[in-house]
Amino acid sequence: MKKKVLSSVLALSMTISLLAGCGKTAETSVDKTAPAEDKTETSAAETSEAAATVDADAAVANLIAATEGTVDLTLWCSETDAYQNVMKELVDEFKAKYSDVDFNITIGVQSEATCKDDVLKDVEAAGDLFVFPDDQLPGLVEAGALQPVQATYTYDPKTENASQIVDAASVDGQLYAYPLTASNGYFLFYNKNLLSEDDVKSWDSLLAAAEAQGKKVGMEVSGAWFMYGFFAGAGLELYLGDDGKNVCNWNATDTKYTGADVATAINEICKSPAMVNCGNDDAQAFALNGELIADVSGTWATSAYKEAYGDGYAAVKLPTFTVKGDQVQMGSFAGYKFLGVNAYSKQPGWAMLLAEFLTSEESQAKIAAATGEGPSNTKAASDAAVIAEPALVALAEQSKYATLQRVNDNFWGPGATLGQSLVEGNYDDVQKLLDEAVEGITQ
Repeated sequence: MKKKVLSSVLALSMTISLLAGCGKTAETSVDKTAPAEDKTETSAAETSEAAATVDADAAVANLIAATEGTVDLTLWCSETDAYQNVMKELVDEFKAKYSDVDFNITIGVQSEATCKDDVLKDVEAAGDLFVFPDDQLPGLVEAGALQPVQATYTYDPKTENASQIVDAASVDGQLYAYPLTASNGYFLFYNKNLLSEDDVKSWDSLLAAAEAQGKKVGMEVSGAWFMYGFFAGAGLELYLGDDGKNVCNWNATDTKYTGADVATAINEICKSPAMVNCGNDDAQAFALNGELIADVSGTWATSAYKEAYGDGYAAVKLPTFTVKGDQVQMGSFAGYKFLGVNAYSKQPGWAMLLAEFLTSEESQAKIAAATGEGPSNTKAASDAAVIAEPALVALAEQSKYATLQRVNDNFWGPGATLGQSLVEGNYDDVQKLLDEAVEGITQ
């Protein structure tokens, strides 16, 4: 495949360079009675701001002037109604802002969990822009599927997002995607009308309270992503080594809590008649019919649990669980979501400008309000409405025990098989079960 040349981005860079080299600066109004040093400071600040505005306006003007015919773009984002609706609203705002251009922007349905795989099936046929979780970035970069963010039009993602988020969106110091959210983790939703704050502190008390009411508690224990929280909380390791292979000691026999200790604890939780191993859609359906009063999930499910629990809607960090008689805090994966621009887009300039628009402070605030996901933009994240959202407060609390998701694809299959076995209890030798799982995860 022949990569498209980013003529518009080069034009942008050239425009900024030319403007920066001009001797003429924007005029400023100065009080002639003020001290000389004050005049210099004010003039420099105002001139810098004016120059930045001129640079941005000129770059966009050049892009518009170079555009002929209809600009066709495809945006891939989450299949949820909340995401589809808010993205449509934002795209309509973008088209209205640049009304001199004829746009045909299609919003496609794309699961974030499988975005990388679907993009790499045929990069040239993939969306011009797509939303994906941060752990997929290395694979997309290695395949040459992402356009590096080497120039900007309206704002600089490196200055408006926290440094750790920028680092996660970069490879070898080069930014490859636009930070969108900072809430790709999990915690506990619950109905506070049926469960107390003490009930949700541990799995023991949570399940006991649910059993007493004939209700259920949900978690996709058979999902490797969620099950990780038990092993991580107990101090066992899973991470991506420098050689690209997974490092995992979930079968350890010489640690404070052995792999067998953790596996047995998981199985004991799953034996409770109140425990339901279920995925996102089933859990939300159970909650809506009044059966499920708590569930381990993430911010993407916020709207569903607000509807299901009404004035009882609440969220909190993950519970502790019992290992060898001790109460151990569950860990979790944490992460971010990015918006990437396809390196093979036929409209790279417009794709990058749309990416900036969709990830701006204002757009991130609207996405947060619509989906419940936390903004990555530092100003949007400090908004009072965001700070007050129970799901985001719970996520922030759980983040103290979370680690960035950095594993290769060998984890998911063996991890899910291990989780399903622990849910069902269909094994005779737990150590053998763990040894086989670790062998598959680290191969």
